[in-house]
Amino acid sequence: MKIVIGSDHGGYVLKSAILEELRKKGIKCLDVGCSSEDSVDYPDFGIKVGEFVAENEYERGIAICKTGIGMSIVANKVPGIRAALCRDVETAELSRKHNNSNVLVLPASQLDAKVAFEIVNKWLVTDFDKGRHELRVNKISQYETKIQERISENIN
Repeated sequence: MKIVIGSDHGGYVLKSAILEELRKKGIKCLDVGCSSEDSVDYPDFGIKVGEFVAENEYERGIAICKTGIGMSIVANKVPGIRAALCRDVETAELSRKHNNSNVLVLPASQLDAKVAFEIVNKWLVTDFDKGRHELRVNKISQYETKIQERISENIN
């Protein structure tokens, strides 16, 4: 599995710890920034994570900021992304089973590294249940396509 991971300054420390753990497990990771705790703008990094996943360069992404809210908002603006803000193992698991989430968003200010690792690990090993859930996820994809077509028509 290939994972892309990014954070703003508020998520930098947690991102670094998660990267280390993932690499110890032999998981290929791309770190798209940021590179310190110096103030940066979260959209720059959430968009990068989303685009790498949406373009199928990486199977899944992880985005981290202080509350997780900003990264959730921006990652979900990228067509094809289903970013889920998860604060516990159960929601991480359900976001995969029911929503086929492809970007995990973590709130650095609300998690210690141990819990974050548990969340990430559960999210990575959980498969999408499909069935009735696939019908619902497909509705989201169909809506995204419809909106993209409208935008394209208005540009031309």
